[in-house]
Order: sequence, then structure tokens, then C-alpha cells
Amino acid sequence: MADGSTAGGAKAGGTGTGGTGTGGPGAGGSDPAGSGGPRFQVLGPARAVRPDGTRAPVTGARLRALLTALVAAGGRTVPVGRLAGQVWTGEPPADRPAALQALVGRLRRALGRDAVVSAPGGYRLDVRPEDIDLFRFERLAADGTAALRAGDPAAAARLLDQALDLWRGPALADLPGRDGDPLTVRAEHRRTEARRDRLAADVALGRAEAALTGLAELTAEQPLDEPLAALRIRALRAAGRPAEALAAYEDVRARLATRLGTDPGADLRALHAELLTGDAPGPGDAPASGTPAHGPLRSDGPGAGNLGARLTSFVGRADELAALARQVRERRLVTLTGPGGVGKTRLALEAAAAARAEGDTRPDGTWVAELAPVRDEAGVPEAVLHALGVRETPRWGADSPSRDPLARRRSPEAVRGPARNVSRDIGRAGRV
Repeated sequence: MADGSTAGGAKAGGTGTGGTGTGGPGAGGSDPAGSGGPRFQVLGPARAVRPDGTRAPVTGARLRALLTALVAAGGRTVPVGRLAGQVWTGEPPADRPAALQALVGRLRRALGRDAVVSAPGGYRLDVRPEDIDLFRFERLAADGTAALRAGDPAAAARLLDQALDLWRGPALADLPGRDGDPLTVRAEHRRTEARRDRLAADVALGRAEAALTGLAELTAEQPLDEPLAALRIRALRAAGRPAEALAAYEDVRARLATRLGTDPGADLRALHAELLTGDAPGPGDAPASGTPAHGPLRSDGPGAGNLGARLTSFVGRADELAALARQVRERRLVTLTGPGGVGKTRLALEAAAAARAEGDTRPDGTWVAELAPVRDEAGVPEAVLHALGVRETPRWGADSPSRDPLARRRSPEAVRGPARNVSRDIGRAGRV
């Protein structure tokens, strides 16, 4: 996808990868027992672990790729063409259906004859989501985040430890095209959030000093994540390091100014003011990690949106600015494309602000999202939701109705106008 930015109903931010956890078969021991069949692990090299703890002999890169693709489908049927495309890179075999059938036969011999089911047009793995580490990670991580938001950091720490211990390496490690797979992007993004929430639990438990190393590492990986930066600053203050907390604020302020041309958001600015005055919030006053400090997405009239303050004057490009501001006023979605570093983000912000100043009164405001970090069309919807301040919990498993987070939120009750507008056009924008 081209390096781009979007303004109008929105403009979009990216995903990131987390560090490597530890653990192996049986990690997350409080999980309920599975179906009595093998348990499958794809948070690292693909494994099939029998109930007695031994591993099924899934050997060879293509056989592991086939297993990974079927496990990632969570019990759904995968069409033959798609499955072959996931297993073979480069030049596919002349007779893909026959080659795939032979590979499925090998997998059945390794797992049991009934493990892989032939279905109309494809194959599926006879598995429940509870027997897949990818699904168990998501459930444990969601429960841990919920416990943190409910004010129970001890339970959050326990659940998030179990979730992160399921990771043995990169998600879908044996899938040749893993970098562009939407499940990979979502799993790695959720892993980063789980790491952040786990560190937030430490801070809430009075272990701010112990959390600082992990926060520094995660902040280096996610330098534009404002909630993460705020958590690190609060941890530095709680650890008795106010000067370092102020320096950390200046670091993130400089990064936002240099890379996005914006000022920190309201939460970071308020935190900075507290640092300058020496005011410290009482226990429980700080927002839980993962909860947008500005609250859920809402419509606050023409001033709504996510346009930060511009720190410097904008000189030149008057014709482009006027044309783009007109497009923003007249259209739901405007996408900017071009090489990195030419000023797309700043131009988008200036055009959105100009459109508002010139009478753009759309009730949901104008939202700007950074699309440059998104490598695949499948990552665009989550990037838009991130820009809108909406936290999306990925769903896996056979009963999952949709993998598109915007498609699940198209009703007025699910999300307000900006995401509804973007959801209609985002597929086309993602292919620009």
C-alpha cells in the first residue's frame, strides 16, 4: 500500500509488535480443559500437542504451514485456492489441488485421520477455539484488561501473565506470508496492548520502579503511543523521579511535533501540568492503560475530532491547502498519498483545520489518521479505530461473524458517524 494519510471522516494510526513471552505446552494453566484432542500452538513455531503432552510429528516447512493456516482459521473451512496460496510461495505446483490433497494426507497421518475434515471447496481442522493458543491468549488478555479497568490489578497481572506466557515466538511463525496476514497484525497488536496493561498493573500495585524497564522498552517500540507514554510518565513520578518524568514528556512532545506536527493530547498535557505544579493524583485517579483518556468516541458538535494543536506556522502550498480543504468540506473521506517525509500529515491537519474554520459543521467533526505504518489493507480498519479512540477486541473462532472491526461497528449504536463513513470507503482507500 502506498505511504498515505487520510482526512475527512478520519486519518489512521498503526499496529506494533511486542516482545517475546515464555511458556510452552500447558502455559496458562487455569484454562479449562479442551476437547480431549490435540491442542494447537501457533504463537511461535506450529505445534500439535497431544493430551499426554507429547507432540504430533508435524515435520517439514510445508506441513507446518498447512497446519498453521488451518489452525488460524479456528475450525472454519479454508478454500483450496487460498490454502494453497498460504502454503506455497513463489511458483505453485502444477496441480495444486492434488499437491494439497497429498499434504493433507500427511497431516492426517500425523494428527489422526479425522483431524482434517474435507468440506465443499476446501478443508477445515476439527478443533474448538479453546484448543488453540491464539484464541486462549485473546480471551485471557481480554479478561486481564477487564480486571485492570475494574480496579483489580492483582487479578489483571495474573491473567495477563498467563496470556503472555502462551507466546513462544512470532504469531503464525510457520506461515510464509505471515507479515501480511491480518491475524498476525491483530495478534501482535493485542500482544503489545497486553504487555502495556501488564505493566500498568504493576504500577497500580505499587511496583512502579519494577515496571520502568519494561515501559522504556515498549515506549521505544511504540514511540507515538500517547497512553503508553502517559503510563511511563506516571510510573516515573510514582517511583520518585519527577525530573525524568518531565524529560519523558519532552521526549514524546518532540516526537509528536517532529513526526506528526502536533502537540500532545489533553491527557498528556494535563499530566505535564501536574508535574510542573507538583500535584499528584490520588490512588485510582489515573486512567487504566488501554482506556482512551478522552473517553469513548462521541459527537461534541463541530469542534469534535482529533486535530491537535499545530506547533509552528504553515508556510506555502496555498493552492494545495485550499483544494484539499474544499475536498474535506465536501466529501466523507479524503486520502493523501506520496513519498515519506513530504509533509502529508501536516497538510492533512492544516486542511482539516481550515475546513472547520471555513464552515465545516459536520456533527462528528474531522478525524485525521496516519496510514503510513499500515502495510496491508487488512490493517486499515483497526488503524482507523485507533485514531478514533475505539478499542477493538479481535475475535477468532468458528463462530466469529467477521474479521473486519469496522464492519462489526456499522450500526449507530456501535459507533458514531466517523467510523460509519470510513467503513464504507476504507477498502478502496486501503488499495490506493
